[in-house]
Amino acid sequence: MDQRANQTNAQPSRRAFLKTTGAAAAAGIAMAGQRRASGAVETLAMNGGPKAVTTEFGDAAKWPLYGETEEQAILELIRHPSYDPVTKFEEEWCAQFGMPHAKAHFNGTSALASMFFALNLPPGSEILVPSYTFFATITPMRFFGLVPVFVDINPRTLNFDLEDAKKRLTPNTKAVLPVHWIGLPSDMDLICEWAEEKGLIVLEDSAHAHCAKLKDKYVGTWGRMSIYSFQMSKPLPAIEGGMGMYQNKEDFERATAFGNYEMPGISSDSPVFKYKGSGFGMKFRMHPFAAELGRCQLRGLEERNAAGARQTRRLNDVLTQLPGLYEQSSGRSDVQRLYYSWNMLFIDEAEAGMSRDAAVNALKAEGVSASALSYTLQHKLPLYAEDEWWHHKPVIPELPGSDQANATSIALPYFTKEVPELVDQYIKAFEKVWAHRSEIGKA
Repeated sequence: MDQRANQTNAQPSRRAFLKTTGAAAAAGIAMAGQRRASGAVETLAMNGGPKAVTTEFGDAAKWPLYGETEEQAILELIRHPSYDPVTKFEEEWCAQFGMPHAKAHFNGTSALASMFFALNLPPGSEILVPSYTFFATITPMRFFGLVPVFVDINPRTLNFDLEDAKKRLTPNTKAVLPVHWIGLPSDMDLICEWAEEKGLIVLEDSAHAHCAKLKDKYVGTWGRMSIYSFQMSKPLPAIEGGMGMYQNKEDFERATAFGNYEMPGISSDSPVFKYKGSGFGMKFRMHPFAAELGRCQLRGLEERNAAGARQTRRLNDVLTQLPGLYEQSSGRSDVQRLYYSWNMLFIDEAEAGMSRDAAVNALKAEGVSASALSYTLQHKLPLYAEDEWWHHKPVIPELPGSDQANATSIALPYFTKEVPELVDQYIKAFEKVWAHRSEIGKA
């Protein structure tokens, strides 16, 4: 079966569920707004009615969540300055993920640059990568003569579209780099199977997916190399920081030597050890303050991820019963995802009977913190179209899935604390707006 078609149709399968015996009550949620006020339809806030959301937002989405443990760790380091926390963090990271090698970097961008250096590929080598990503996933490639080949995303998962990637394969393609977008794992089993068949190196950008799993296997451990970011908005925040993970000793040593002239963890018989004292020109060592924050945040990370997912499900399990409203999901039962930064929904305007912008405006009037999010697509930026910045300039494609995602996404906040009253009011606001969707759609 076409995997993209399978993913795209996975969410609509709940529509079929609503038609089954006993599911009529779930379908009735869509009209709940009409049952309020003794059966009368409540007037929209934008038309003078009362707002559905009256609870103060406050610190419902506060992040990072630091406490006494982090404060004491930093205070102790100030009193006894040392680089030891960096080494300890790397050791604890390897233990958490069951990986043989990890190197802490100054940030996720420097981890990516080190990974591309470790590849040691000839100039002109192509890497399949989504355009729907942060610039750092791609731009360091140009320093090593590597060529990004922009791949579309599935507009319902925001992740790498394998079927589109297959169409872009050339004799120069050497690697594939999926991104696990805001905590949802890419289909690494299918990607790895295809990559092995074609002789491609598998890399992973796991900057958003700390401890997410597919088939009970951590993302970041499927590929030959992977990276994480610890910037302060990330699921594991260290204010600034990154980590590279490596299956192979050779990759670890090259990545380390690229950014750390002291060659930590590299034995004297390594081919790169002779460069001790200079490295390969960069200084990407993690700050020990960031390492201590990272160590503190690693403890209990999976429990925090699970708590955030439970609360998001309380909201999304109801909202996605509304006609034309979907969430970012692959529809796979073997995924253990986390949520980060945004709770991404999508609207099918034809099915909902109103435009994305009209729905967002009505929701905002009700007090919902919603936005018609349009994420920057890398292939549309000037950097990629100008010859002077590239050893081999990338081809600029049409990516309809990425455009569709930007035209249909509705971003809600990711609540980082238990706010049941606010969640209930968000549900009420959506129900209210959807009860008026015919009216809104005609406006």
